[in-house]
Amino acid sequence: MSRGAAMSEQRPAVEWPTLILILLCYLIWALATTYLARLWLPLGMAVTALTVTLHSSLQHEVLHGHPFRQRLANEALVFFPLGLVYPYGRFRDLHLAHHRDESLTDPYDDPESNFMDPRVWVRLAGWQRAVLRCNNTLLGRMLIGPALAVWCVLKSDFLAILRGQTGLLRAWALHVLGLVPVILWVMQSGMPLWAYVASAYGGMAVLKIRTYLEHRAHEIARGRSVIVEGGAVLPFLFLNNNLHAVHHARPGLAWYKLPAFYRTRREEYMRRNEGYFFSSYAEIFRQYFIRAKDPVPHPLRPEN
Repeated sequence: MSRGAAMSEQRPAVEWPTLILILLCYLIWALATTYLARLWLPLGMAVTALTVTLHSSLQHEVLHGHPFRQRLANEALVFFPLGLVYPYGRFRDLHLAHHRDESLTDPYDDPESNFMDPRVWVRLAGWQRAVLRCNNTLLGRMLIGPALAVWCVLKSDFLAILRGQTGLLRAWALHVLGLVPVILWVMQSGMPLWAYVASAYGGMAVLKIRTYLEHRAHEIARGRSVIVEGGAVLPFLFLNNNLHAVHHARPGLAWYKLPAFYRTRREEYMRRNEGYFFSSYAEIFRQYFIRAKDPVPHPLRPEN
């Protein structure tokens, strides 16, 4: 899906539900890092982690063209990196590349794929395979998945910058610029810096619940994106991206319109995504918390 297609939905000049939610997210984050952290640090950390999750989901909403029609105005709303690690510009560019549905799950062409080329897999050391197998369980994805993702982004971007990709250097420079006020806020907030770092990691861990199986290896591109139907808290934190097949079909549709749109076309999307469906995230936890859903090497790519 091209960026132009992702921006093609008809929208009002201001999408108030999204704008209000962004402002509320910052307000709750501020309260969590100050008042709640001083009241009881574990509570402050838990709420901070959830705001980091929500803020990342809002960044995802922004990169698809919400809540304003102007890209610069949208991106200014999510400029501050509450999650500490990922430059927004990198997230935007990688995610829009991920929306080329014909490349979904490809180890090389899909930047968000968790699959590996089988020819690379067979050359890994035993300990590396063990780590990646652990990462393919939901528990492992939540515990070590954020660290692995951060390491891969830092390593690839550092090497690309050394090769002269100045666009990446600009994205990281802007990230550092936005990081300064976040760190300064935390340092005077009453929440220890270590606690904020742990909270940010926790927020990324919650996000891994959404991304864990939202795509599968399938011969047909439209059958690669999941629908997770039930629940309230996690779908809200993920801004209804549990209806991921719908999002990939209509990437410009605002988060608050997705559920009603899906309900009127449920059978259509069940056919469209070849029945890739879970009733809730609780079902996913029951099935895959300590058991891998997929192999690490891509099952549809040749081994030699």
